[in-house]
Amino acid sequence: MRRPKPSSAAPMADADADVCAICLGAMLRGQAGFTAECSHAFHLNCISASVAHGNHDCPLCKAPWTVLPAVNAPRASSSQQLVRRAYQDDEPTVPAQAAAENNGGSGAAAVVIRTHCEVPALARGAARENFAVLVHAKAPSSEAARASLDLVTVLDVSGSMAGSKLALLKRAMGFVIDNLGPADRLSVVSFSNNASRLIRLARMSDAGKAAAKQAVESLFANGGTNIGEGLRVAADVLDCRRHMNAVASIMLLSDGQDTYNGADYITLVPPSLRGYNGAGVRPPAVHTFGFGTDHDAAAMHTIAEATGGTFSFIQNQAIVQDAFAQCIGGLLTVVVQEARIAVTCLHPGVRVREVKSGRYDSHVDADGRASSVDVGELYADEERRFLLLMDVPTAEDAEEVTGLLKVSCTYQDAATGQAATVDGDDAVVQRPVEATEVEPSMEVERERLRVAATEDMAAAREAADRGEHAEGGRILRRRLGAMKGSARAHKDLDCEELEDEMHDFIGLVEDRQQYQKFGHARILSGMSSHRNQRAATLGKPPGGRGGRGRGAAYATPAMKKMVDKSREQRQTAAAPAPQPKRKHGRGQQPDSKSGTGKRHKKH
Repeated sequence: MRRPKPSSAAPMADADADVCAICLGAMLRGQAGFTAECSHAFHLNCISASVAHGNHDCPLCKAPWTVLPAVNAPRASSSQQLVRRAYQDDEPTVPAQAAAENNGGSGAAAVVIRTHCEVPALARGAARENFAVLVHAKAPSSEAARASLDLVTVLDVSGSMAGSKLALLKRAMGFVIDNLGPADRLSVVSFSNNASRLIRLARMSDAGKAAAKQAVESLFANGGTNIGEGLRVAADVLDCRRHMNAVASIMLLSDGQDTYNGADYITLVPPSLRGYNGAGVRPPAVHTFGFGTDHDAAAMHTIAEATGGTFSFIQNQAIVQDAFAQCIGGLLTVVVQEARIAVTCLHPGVRVREVKSGRYDSHVDADGRASSVDVGELYADEERRFLLLMDVPTAEDAEEVTGLLKVSCTYQDAATGQAATVDGDDAVVQRPVEATEVEPSMEVERERLRVAATEDMAAAREAADRGEHAEGGRILRRRLGAMKGSARAHKDLDCEELEDEMHDFIGLVEDRQQYQKFGHARILSGMSSHRNQRAATLGKPPGGRGGRGRGAAYATPAMKKMVDKSREQRQTAAAPAPQPKRKHGRGQQPDSKSGTGKRHKKH
C-alpha cells in the first residue's frame, strides 16, 4: 500500500492508488476519507464508528491521534445493533428417539466421582491447615448416546481475510459441515462492517449440507471488523429459536481487531450470552479462534471467558481445520449437562477453606461445612479435577479414621434429559498414633502444580502487558524451579509436559517482540485451556520444546479422533496427483536413471 502524506481530516483529493487500512478497499476520487498523523488512511465511514465510540488511537498501529475526523455518532448503526432480529424460521428438530438413533451410542452411563487425599494418614495428635483433597469427576465414555447440536459459526470476512486465509476457512467449514449429523443443525453468520446470517438454523441432512456448503463458498472478503455485530446476530439466531436441540454452541473466528465497539471487550458479548436467562437456562458457550498473529487475543479471550468457551490461537493458518475439528469433536459428544458437585464435611471439626476450581463457579458456606462447584457440560470421557483446601483437627485417642468429605454429583443426561445423582467414595484419612512415612498422592501433587502454574501464567501475562517483561519471566522461572523441586513430579509425564510449557512461556514473556507478535495470544490460550480443563489450540512457539502440551493433553478420545481425521484429509488433499505412466513408442526404451524414454539408433 502506498502511504499517503500525513494531513488533517479532509476528503482525499487524489487517492487512486490508496487503500483503506480497515476494509482494504480502494479509496477513490470523491470518496470521503481520513489520513491520520501516523499516515494510515481510512474511508471516513470505516473509521467513523470507531471514533464515535471513543477510540482515539489508530486501530492498526495504536498511535494516539491528536487530530480526529469530524464524524457524527453512527445513529443508524447503533439503533441497528439494538434491534433484535426475529429469526423464527429455524428448521424443526428431529424427535429425541430418532435423534438418538442417528447419533448412535449405547444408552445412558454414569459420571464417576473419586476423591484423593494428599496423604493417606495423619498422626492423631496433629492438626493440619490447608490439607488438600482432590475431587475427580469423569464423564461417561464416547459409547454413551449423545445429544444433538445447534451450532452457529461466526466468521470474519473482513478485507484482511482475502486470499489463502479465506480459502482455508472455507475448507475448514466444509469439514465441519461434513461431520455434523442429520439431527444436528447449523447456521452460518459472516461479518465485516456489518453481519449477515447466510443460512437459517437448518438440519444437516444431505440437502442441508449442500445449502450450507454453497453459502460458505459464496463468502468473499471485504470491509472492516465488527466482531460485536457478528455475535449479536448469532445470539439472535439462538435466542429466537422455535425449537431447541439439547446442546448449543457458537464458534467465532477472527483475524483482526474490532474497530466498531470500543475498547471494553465485554461489550462485544451480547447480554443473552453472558449468564443464565430468566428461565434459568445456561447460555451457549462461545469458542473463539484467533486466526494468525494480527488478531486481538485479549478480545477473543474475554469473549470465551465470559461465556464459558475456550480460546484457541491458530498461529499456523494451515491448521485452522484441525482447530475446528478438535472443537466439534467435543461438541458432538456432549453427554452431561448442568453437572454440579456438592461437598459436605463429615467430621464436626473439618472445615473447607477454599476450592481451586479455575473458571468454574464455586461456593463455600459461611461456616465452611459445605461447598459446591458448578461444572456444567462435559464431553464424553472428559475429566474435571478440583482441589479443596481444608482444616483437619486433631483426632480423639481412639479415633483410627477421620471422615473428611462426602461428595456427590447431580447432572442431566444430555441425550435423554433425565436427572441423575451419583455419590463418590468418602474422603477419609487414617489416624495412627504416631506419624509414619506415607506415600503422598501423585494425583493431588499433579493438580497442585497445575493450579499454581496457571495462577502464575496469569501473573506473568499481567506483568508483560505492563511492559515488565523481565518480571514476567522471573514469575515463571520461580514457578518452574518449584516444579522441578517436586520429587514426586520428577518422572511424571504430565508434569514434564507442564514444565516444557512453562519453558516456552518464559521465552515468549521475556522477549518483547516475541510477546507482542504471538506470545500474548499463546499464553492467553494456555490459560483458557487450563482454567477450563479443556483442549484448545495454543500455537507453537519458535524454537519451542514441542510435545503435545497441556492444551492437547485435555483432548478426549473423540476430539483426538476428529483431529486425526482432519489431518488425514488435509494430507490427502495436499498430496500431488499421481502422474500417468508414459507409453514407450517403437524404438524407445525407458531410461534406467530418469524413467523417461530414450530413442536408440539402429545399426
